[in-house]
Amino acid sequence: MVPLAARDGVPSLPSDTGVFCVIAQRTAMVRHRDVRSGAITRGGTRCGNDRLNISQRDMENSLGLIEDRDFWELFLAPNIPDRLGGGQYMKQLFFPDDLGEAGSLLDERGCEFQVSDPVLTNEFEDFFENAALALHLVGKDGTILRANRAELEMLGYRAEEYVGRNIREFHADSEAIEDILNRLARREQVQHYRARLRAKNGSIRWVEITSNVRAAGDRFLNTRCITIDVTEKVKAQELVLEQEQRLAITYENAGTGIVEADAEGQLLRVNSHLCKLLGYTPEELIGRSIFDCTFPADAEADREKYRRQVAGEIDSYTMEKRFVCKNGSIVWAVVNSSSVHDGNGQFRYAVRVQHDISGRKRIEAALAERAEQQAAIHQFTEMLQHARTREDMYEPALDAIQRALQCQRASILLLDNNGHMKFEAWRGLSDTYRLAVEGHSPWSTESQNPQPICVGDTEKADFPEQLKQAIRAERIRAVCFVPIMEGGRLLGKFMAYFDQPQNYSEEQIEVARNIARQLGFGIERIKGENAAQRLAAIVESSHDAIVSKDLNGIILTWNRGAERLFGYSASEVVGKPITIIIPQDRLPEEPLILGRIRNGELVDHFETIRRRKDGSLVDISLTISPVRDATGRIVGASKIARDITEQKIAEAEVRDSQRHLQDLLAAIPAAIYTTDQHGKITYFNEAAVHLAGRTPEIGSDQWCVTWKLYWPDGTPLPHDECPMAVSLREGRPVRGVEAIAERPDGTRIPFIPYPTPMRDAAGKIIGGINMLVDVSERKQAETQQRVLLNELNHRVKNNMMMLKSLLSVAARESQNSEARKTLEEASKRVATMAAAQRVLYDTPDASNFSAPLFLEAICDTAKPMFPANIQLVCSADPIQLPNDIAMPLALIINELLINAVKHGSTATASATIRVGIRQNGRKQVLTVEDEGPGFDLGAVRHSSSGLRLVEGLAGQIRGTLEVARDPSRCVVIFSQAPGENGIEVKNGNI
Repeated sequence: MVPLAARDGVPSLPSDTGVFCVIAQRTAMVRHRDVRSGAITRGGTRCGNDRLNISQRDMENSLGLIEDRDFWELFLAPNIPDRLGGGQYMKQLFFPDDLGEAGSLLDERGCEFQVSDPVLTNEFEDFFENAALALHLVGKDGTILRANRAELEMLGYRAEEYVGRNIREFHADSEAIEDILNRLARREQVQHYRARLRAKNGSIRWVEITSNVRAAGDRFLNTRCITIDVTEKVKAQELVLEQEQRLAITYENAGTGIVEADAEGQLLRVNSHLCKLLGYTPEELIGRSIFDCTFPADAEADREKYRRQVAGEIDSYTMEKRFVCKNGSIVWAVVNSSSVHDGNGQFRYAVRVQHDISGRKRIEAALAERAEQQAAIHQFTEMLQHARTREDMYEPALDAIQRALQCQRASILLLDNNGHMKFEAWRGLSDTYRLAVEGHSPWSTESQNPQPICVGDTEKADFPEQLKQAIRAERIRAVCFVPIMEGGRLLGKFMAYFDQPQNYSEEQIEVARNIARQLGFGIERIKGENAAQRLAAIVESSHDAIVSKDLNGIILTWNRGAERLFGYSASEVVGKPITIIIPQDRLPEEPLILGRIRNGELVDHFETIRRRKDGSLVDISLTISPVRDATGRIVGASKIARDITEQKIAEAEVRDSQRHLQDLLAAIPAAIYTTDQHGKITYFNEAAVHLAGRTPEIGSDQWCVTWKLYWPDGTPLPHDECPMAVSLREGRPVRGVEAIAERPDGTRIPFIPYPTPMRDAAGKIIGGINMLVDVSERKQAETQQRVLLNELNHRVKNNMMMLKSLLSVAARESQNSEARKTLEEASKRVATMAAAQRVLYDTPDASNFSAPLFLEAICDTAKPMFPANIQLVCSADPIQLPNDIAMPLALIINELLINAVKHGSTATASATIRVGIRQNGRKQVLTVEDEGPGFDLGAVRHSSSGLRLVEGLAGQIRGTLEVARDPSRCVVIFSQAPGENGIEVKNGNI
């Protein structure tokens, strides 16, 4: 046995001891290795001698390892000789030979014996020196007692440069090391304490220190430290923090609303722009649903798309919808909702960007309203051209008033012969209201240049109380009085009624004036036409035979028309019986006619046959009316005879034509049918039977030959609301409508109807004709074409965006400034081409695109790439350009913009760049103007690859490049037609 030395009452081992044995009084539940079997087991060790009692914690502390089980503990249990316990398992802890006093392992409880094992000592030495973690021991005063290889390599010192020096020398933050040493002095354990150490090369290494104290009773022996280099981790954390701060600033100050929402649609985060947009505070919004502020009519569509996004069916979607602000106002926004997934690809939350497009919507609404007004006036003007009576004008006029002014009700009143306003036509007005207000007029017949009177709120209007009560009872909240004038005379007025208070715009008032002018012109035109028709009737009647006779049938007068018709002169027949021109077999007609005349009856359109002077017979139509004297007594008859020989021939020809027409209609492959004025089917061809899948019943089926009708969206279409019914009721052809016919077998056929009312010579509707064109094949072709086009656009757009992203990433990662510049320029060019491609895809014309939309898309794409001090002003004439010049023109604009930003502005001062496309005769002119000094094209041509590219692209579109100074300007003149320009570059002032 090796005797134990004692110092200060604490038993210790000599400095050359490498192995010691401790006999535990109680079972210590620790791991140990059975040297005999090599197995790791758990259990206690007990020596036959119970005089020593050292706990498991004491033994582990003696090893100099921390208690954290995430690090190492080394246990061995060799087979101790019989004299140590007869083959019992002993726990041996290895410690280096050179620890000396600082390596004392036992507390004041003492120990009985020790053994020495050089093999185990070497094993522990190897463990300490070659551990993957940096380890060191520090004395109470901060002196470094020992450090392993990992510690030295981490800081770049040799052992002799490091061991023996005070640990404070290597800490960059004195407060941190003093805090660590103070904690250890208080016997606290330090875990993952972050500090900064100075390496030999002067660099700073961030580390996490885990340390505790080894003591003997109250005596501080040394600290045991593990140092983990976390420099790269700290840098990464700082980078992440910087990025998070930058993202947070961008998020909060973005010029668009941004929110984050969970799978239930609850708002997790909102930025200030959205709060300003909706008028809520963040506290009022967070926790609410993203659908709470959505306009009810838009909520369902948004909810369905969000459900699909959360389910993973789509990663993002974009839609336009309305929001209800806190103050009740409505704002339009385009919402882009994108998914954020976890590491497993599961939905975590959505980032939703809401961009306010209320201004755009207002402009669109104004444009749509203006277009609707123009369309209403155009249609009204078109209908006026076909109107033959005032009544023919009233319905189109009411249509135009309601459509153009967006009013709910309307009426037309005209001055009668007594100067009173009388209702001529109206919609939606009760009899009570009309009786109450009829005759009222804000102008008199003597009014000079009367102007429209627009009442925005009838409750606030200064009307007579009786009139106000009538208006209130009719639930009219706003009304507009518009005078109808012609030739400086007041003819009447029309009224527009609104259910809600109105703010009238100048455009609305001007449209009302326009309708009134058209209506006044139409009234006067029809009045003139009626007078002309009456005059024409008189003139035309002079060609007919006009004969007067007494009640005995004696001829009294004989006009020239009669002379031409019958061949007798007036002198030959006046005073003779009318029977001179009546064939023998028609003589019984005369007494009957005279009898009716005596009874005061009018004989109209009596067709018969009369004999000419030359003996030939002629078909005539007689109109016979009584002639009265001043007392009203019937004294004779006026007879108008019209030669209807040609009419009879024409009727025969019409009958033949009808047969031919029916044969023709039967041969046409399209479904055709006709109706009477009540919509009853009068004719159909075989194609109609095929389309309807049934045989219609003539005289019974009404409005349409089909069995059932539906609108294109699948909603039922009643037969009495079908296009043919509308055409007959409104007396106009119906165009641009589609419908679906369902056959009795259930199959459905999409078709386009072409109903047209048929009129007689007087303009009266006598029926209608309709052609139903089967568009099934066209629908299928359109669907396939639309799918192919969408797929092509999707692929092109994705490829361009992928290429742009690859170029951007390559530019950011490139270490070569020249390569980075080239890649950035290429990325911008691809973005410009993508913008041009979007315009081409969105245009409804397959061969041309809109210059304003094209230029706007290119400029919007370029703006984010330029410094914030650059203001880009874009404008273009409303012209159409061919699609084949879109890409070259887009790249030219991009290059000239880059050149203008680079040479026409400074980094600090604000600058304006103007881009325009103008029509100049048969040519088009692209201009890019900046505020820079300009340049000489010849001097920079060979040094500027961008300008050389512009020249090449200008050649592709048959254009020329010109540059000028004062102001600095680049101009490309090109033409849509081949051969207008050659490839030419020159200097000069534009």
